[in-house]
Amino acid sequence: MTSQASSSASARLAAFACAAEWDDIPEPVRHEARRSLMNYCAVALGGSHDPTIEAAVRTFTPLRSGTQARLAGRAERFDPLNAAALNAMAANVYDFCDTHIPTILHPSAPVFPPLLALADQAPVHGRELLLAFVVGAEVECRIANAISPWHYARGWHITSTCGVFGAAAGVARLKRLDAAVLASAFGSAAAQSCGLVETLGSSAKSISVGNAARNGLLSVLLALEGFEGPAAPLDGPRGFLRVVCDQPDFSKLDGGDPAWQLLANAYKPYPCGVVLNPVIDACLALAADPAFAARAPETIESMELTGHPLLRQRTDRPGVTSGRQSQVSAQHAVPVSLLRRRAGLEEFSDAAVQDPAVRSLGAKVRFTDDDTMTVDAARVRIRYADGSELQHSVEFARGSLGRPLTDAELEQKLRELARYSGAAVDTAALIDAVWLMDQTADASALMALTASAGPCP
Repeated sequence: MTSQASSSASARLAAFACAAEWDDIPEPVRHEARRSLMNYCAVALGGSHDPTIEAAVRTFTPLRSGTQARLAGRAERFDPLNAAALNAMAANVYDFCDTHIPTILHPSAPVFPPLLALADQAPVHGRELLLAFVVGAEVECRIANAISPWHYARGWHITSTCGVFGAAAGVARLKRLDAAVLASAFGSAAAQSCGLVETLGSSAKSISVGNAARNGLLSVLLALEGFEGPAAPLDGPRGFLRVVCDQPDFSKLDGGDPAWQLLANAYKPYPCGVVLNPVIDACLALAADPAFAARAPETIESMELTGHPLLRQRTDRPGVTSGRQSQVSAQHAVPVSLLRRRAGLEEFSDAAVQDPAVRSLGAKVRFTDDDTMTVDAARVRIRYADGSELQHSVEFARGSLGRPLTDAELEQKLRELARYSGAAVDTAALIDAVWLMDQTADASALMALTASAGPCP
């Protein structure tokens, strides 16, 4: 652990962000940027008409200062700041985001929305947009690496707290600003960084993710007008890292393993907390077992989940009452996956939570911690009243780095979430636009494809 911070760590991170060029980015990282964009479009469309987003749109509408920027899956237009916030909220409202596995940060939701809002405001080449995203994701993930695992364990929502810096870095790179401007923007971003794990399972989580996107953009715009920040907002004596973490590793701000953090980014197959993915995999495998199908669910005595301690710590949430809460509840995810043999958005809805069979079976979930297991692994053991057992183990969850979703699976995720949203979107054209983004002269064409047709309300 690095015990002494360099006084220039904040400045070096800003210099890195503002100096990066497309030619510096290896092709595997470029492709992960395109995959991240595909996943972002999918989840932003999927969440675009959730009740939380409907409430936010109603609230933000009288406050907007312009209509330059579009919303995914909707006809309304907003000013760039509010569009960035609303699109980030939509992308993260369901727990279906991409995930930086070392830190459990969701890189895309805070960073893509302000970049796309600016692309709607003035022409931007798609290659520049992807470069800005790679830079923003790298910055937020480096900061997250420097404060993990203590930051999240203390109760900070790492996507929101670190995402604001990623948004600022991405915007600065898109605008091709110098490092001094971004360093000042980091100061304003640090002053606005917030988000609590306690809000998971509620609408309140969405506002901090939206604020990360909005305030990252705002911080850069303020810096352009001479708004100054402290010299070391990240690594100073009372800077962000020391305030939010007991043992910050300042060296992580200069990079680490992997060389580009997008190579540690993964994409969820299920709309729930990432630690539930191996559990759901195991449940779906058990549900397909003829031995399970031959037994009545009522004869199940208990269901034991064995996994990394984070599985219990983050998902031991019995008695949930809403679809939002169910996204982080093993007591819901296990029975609904077993009984319905699926784990899509419908299975994590308000209606699914009220299913008496799901609630009854969920009461039989038990946890066993095994700190030798990774968060990508789990074992589910079903015990029946007659003493017989069924079990299934998963070493690498579907959607993990060891078993990543394919490009085709990401395309299908976009199709399914667009269909779920009800938005009038040409998904075939949108999929093509994502894969060809680095060849596109005007990146705003992407938002034109994601926005629903119709007059701006």
